[in-house]
Amino acid sequence: MPRRVLIQLDGDTQPSTFDAIVAVDAGADVLLQHGGVTAAGVVPLVHGAMFTRGGGGLASTAIFVGGSDVAAAEAVAAKVQEAFFGPLRVGVLIDPSGANTTAAAAVVSAVRHLPLGGGSAEPLAAVILGGTGPVGQRVARLLAGKGLSVAIASRSLPRAEATARLIEKTASSSRVAAVEAHAPIQPGTPLAKVLAEADVIVAAGAAGASLLDRAGRSLVERARVLIDLNAVPPAGIDGVLADDKGRTEGHAVLYGALGVGSMKMKIHRAAIERIFTDNGAVLDAEELLALGEALA
Repeated sequence: MPRRVLIQLDGDTQPSTFDAIVAVDAGADVLLQHGGVTAAGVVPLVHGAMFTRGGGGLASTAIFVGGSDVAAAEAVAAKVQEAFFGPLRVGVLIDPSGANTTAAAAVVSAVRHLPLGGGSAEPLAAVILGGTGPVGQRVARLLAGKGLSVAIASRSLPRAEATARLIEKTASSSRVAAVEAHAPIQPGTPLAKVLAEADVIVAAGAAGASLLDRAGRSLVERARVLIDLNAVPPAGIDGVLADDKGRTEGHAVLYGALGVGSMKMKIHRAAIERIFTDNGAVLDAEELLALGEALA
């Protein structure tokens, strides 16, 4: 059996050590790290992966696309897939900044507490604070794919509107709206209204950014799930602890970054295993969510 070779394509000058360690722990025998990778220069690297092994040996070669610039990584991932033809292809995992695995883990955590498929006339509602960032966009996309009505909150209303339009193209059966977010949150504002009507609230802002303070939480009336993906103090959602993992508070369950992180790591490791067993696999956010749901 050929050794498992993982080719790490990272847009940053120094490829992520986090992604490298997870790959080794998940079963990669050999890790080939390439930094500063761009869409314009990736095809020769892909061809090198495709043409050195044939038949069943291709399943022992896989590609991981990462980096801190999510848009650039997605462009690289698109070029990787364009380079394949016929049976000459290898498994691909797309997870820049850990956005896809984190979003998948957050949605797995949320939906286990939601009555999905209940046939209600009104869809469940979610608010994504910091919803225009890499993780926030994917959480919104995955929840919309589950049929939830999603409000994307951002300090920049034009950015929120652009994100909402983009997500609606992939989840046409769900309503995706944009709402402007400013601190402190004032009663009677559009953000206060969607918070009061939300079943799920996810904070996906920058590290150390408080998005829902104590006064803001007083506006939350019916939310069943509160998820804060920020591990750096202060909390993104007041009162949510980083290690919360389904802690009950009133009628809501709380998840912090570390609580979600355990599922994220399970998804990441399982994804590495998958791309080494299926050379046709391309794992983006939706595929990683399905993988996480199978693990839950």
